Amino acid sequence: MEEVSIRTQEHQAFYDITGKVQSVVRERGVEDGVCVVFSPHTTAGVTLNENWDESVQHDMGLGLNAISPSRSEYRHGEGNSPAHLKTSLIGSSEMIFIEGGELVLGRWQGIYLAEFDGPRSRKVFVKVLAGSA
Repeated sequence: MEEVSIRTQEHQAFYDITGKVQSVVRERGVEDGVCVVFSPHTTAGVTLNENWDESVQHDMGLGLNAISPSRSEYRHGEGNSPAHLKTSLIGSSEMIFIEGGELVLGRWQGIYLAEFDGPRSRKVFVKVLAGSA
Protein backbone atom coordinates (compact mmCIF):
# COMPACT_ATOMS: atom_id res chain seq x y z
CA MET A 1 0.00 0.00 0.00
CA GLU A 2 1.28 3.45 -0.89
CA GLU A 3 0.53 6.73 0.90
CA VAL A 4 -0.02 9.87 -1.18
CA SER A 5 0.14 13.25 0.59
CA ILE A 6 -1.91 16.28 -0.44
CA ARG A 7 -1.75 19.73 1.15
CA THR A 8 -5.13 21.35 0.59
CA GLN A 9 -5.29 25.12 0.22
CA GLU A 10 -9.00 25.88 0.60
CA HIS A 11 -11.79 25.17 3.06
CA GLN A 12 -13.72 23.22 0.42
CA ALA A 13 -12.26 22.10 -2.90
CA PHE A 14 -11.67 19.12 -5.15
CA TYR A 15 -8.05 18.11 -5.86
CA ASP A 16 -7.28 16.03 -8.96
CA ILE A 17 -5.05 13.18 -7.79
CA THR A 18 -5.37 11.04 -10.93
CA GLY A 19 -1.72 11.48 -11.92
CA LYS A 20 -0.46 10.57 -8.46
CA VAL A 21 -2.60 7.43 -8.38
CA GLN A 22 -1.54 6.43 -11.91
CA SER A 23 2.11 6.85 -10.86
CA VAL A 24 1.58 4.37 -8.02
CA VAL A 25 0.03 1.89 -10.47
CA ARG A 26 3.01 2.23 -12.83
CA GLU A 27 5.52 1.88 -9.96
CA ARG A 28 3.85 -1.36 -8.89
CA GLY A 29 4.09 -2.76 -12.44
CA VAL A 30 0.63 -4.32 -12.35
CA GLU A 31 -0.74 -4.84 -15.87
CA ASP A 32 -4.24 -6.02 -14.97
CA GLY A 33 -6.05 -5.73 -11.66
CA VAL A 34 -7.72 -3.16 -9.46
CA CYS A 35 -6.65 -0.05 -7.63
CA VAL A 36 -8.33 1.05 -4.42
CA VAL A 37 -8.01 4.69 -3.33
CA PHE A 38 -9.00 5.35 0.29
CA SER A 39 -9.18 8.52 2.40
CA PRO A 40 -8.77 7.89 6.15
CA HIS A 41 -10.37 11.25 7.00
CA THR A 42 -13.88 11.98 8.29
CA THR A 43 -14.01 15.39 6.57
CA ALA A 44 -12.42 14.55 3.20
CA GLY A 45 -13.52 11.92 0.70
CA VAL A 46 -12.58 10.39 -2.64
CA THR A 47 -14.70 10.62 -5.76
CA LEU A 48 -14.60 10.13 -9.52
CA ASN A 49 -15.82 13.03 -11.60
CA GLU A 50 -15.20 15.09 -14.71
CA ASN A 51 -11.65 16.39 -15.04
CA TRP A 52 -12.00 18.35 -18.28
CA ASP A 53 -14.11 21.32 -17.17
CA GLU A 54 -13.05 22.77 -13.80
CA SER A 55 -16.47 24.35 -13.32
CA VAL A 56 -17.85 20.88 -12.56
CA GLN A 57 -15.97 20.85 -9.25
CA HIS A 58 -17.30 24.33 -8.46
CA ASP A 59 -20.83 23.16 -9.21
CA MET A 60 -20.35 20.02 -7.10
CA GLY A 61 -19.37 22.24 -4.19
CA LEU A 62 -22.46 24.41 -4.65
CA GLY A 63 -24.72 21.37 -4.74
CA LEU A 64 -23.15 19.79 -1.67
CA ASN A 65 -23.42 23.10 0.21
CA ALA A 66 -27.14 23.17 -0.64
CA ILE A 67 -27.58 19.62 0.64
CA SER A 68 -25.51 20.18 3.78
CA PRO A 69 -25.44 23.84 4.87
CA SER A 70 -24.26 25.08 8.25
CA ARG A 71 -27.03 24.93 10.83
CA SER A 72 -27.25 26.32 14.34
CA GLU A 73 -28.86 23.04 15.54
CA TYR A 74 -25.70 20.99 14.97
CA ARG A 75 -24.18 19.76 18.25
CA HIS A 76 -20.69 18.70 17.15
CA GLY A 77 -18.27 20.90 19.07
CA GLU A 78 -15.77 21.42 16.27
CA GLY A 79 -18.38 23.15 14.13
CA ASN A 80 -17.66 21.05 11.03
CA SER A 81 -20.77 18.87 10.89
CA PRO A 82 -21.46 19.86 7.24
CA ALA A 83 -18.01 18.49 6.33
CA HIS A 84 -18.81 15.15 7.98
CA LEU A 85 -22.12 14.93 6.12
CA LYS A 86 -20.53 15.79 2.77
CA THR A 87 -17.84 13.17 3.28
CA SER A 88 -20.49 10.55 4.01
CA LEU A 89 -22.31 11.51 0.82
CA ILE A 90 -19.15 11.44 -1.33
CA GLY A 91 -17.63 8.37 0.30
CA SER A 92 -14.17 7.44 1.50
CA SER A 93 -12.96 5.23 -1.34
CA GLU A 94 -13.09 4.34 -5.01
CA MET A 95 -12.07 1.17 -6.83
CA ILE A 96 -10.72 1.54 -10.37
CA PHE A 97 -9.85 -1.27 -12.79
CA ILE A 98 -6.35 -1.52 -14.27
CA GLU A 99 -5.76 -2.80 -17.81
CA GLY A 100 -2.47 -2.67 -19.64
CA GLY A 101 -0.85 -0.94 -16.67
CA GLU A 102 -3.25 2.02 -16.89
CA LEU A 103 -6.24 3.08 -14.82
CA VAL A 104 -9.51 2.37 -16.62
CA LEU A 105 -11.33 5.69 -16.45
CA GLY A 106 -13.96 7.24 -18.65
CA ARG A 107 -12.78 9.77 -21.23
CA TRP A 108 -13.45 12.74 -18.95
CA GLN A 109 -13.06 11.07 -15.54
CA GLY A 110 -10.52 11.92 -12.89
CA ILE A 111 -9.93 10.86 -9.29
CA TYR A 112 -10.44 13.61 -6.72
CA LEU A 113 -9.71 14.17 -3.08
CA ALA A 114 -12.75 16.12 -1.87
CA GLU A 115 -11.74 18.51 0.90
CA PHE A 116 -14.54 19.79 3.14
CA ASP A 117 -12.68 21.11 6.20
CA GLY A 118 -9.42 22.60 4.98
CA PRO A 119 -6.87 23.76 4.55
CA ARG A 120 -5.13 20.69 5.93
CA SER A 121 -2.47 18.09 5.25
CA ARG A 122 -4.31 15.07 3.88
CA LYS A 123 -3.32 11.63 2.74
CA VAL A 124 -4.87 8.91 0.65
CA PHE A 125 -3.87 5.29 0.59
CA VAL A 126 -3.51 3.55 -2.76
CA LYS A 127 -3.60 -0.24 -2.91
CA VAL A 128 -2.85 -1.95 -6.23
CA LEU A 129 -3.95 -5.56 -6.58
CA ALA A 130 -2.99 -7.80 -9.48
CA GLY A 131 -5.78 -9.74 -11.16
CA SER A 132 -5.65 -13.50 -11.50
CA ALA A 133 -5.76 -15.24 -14.85
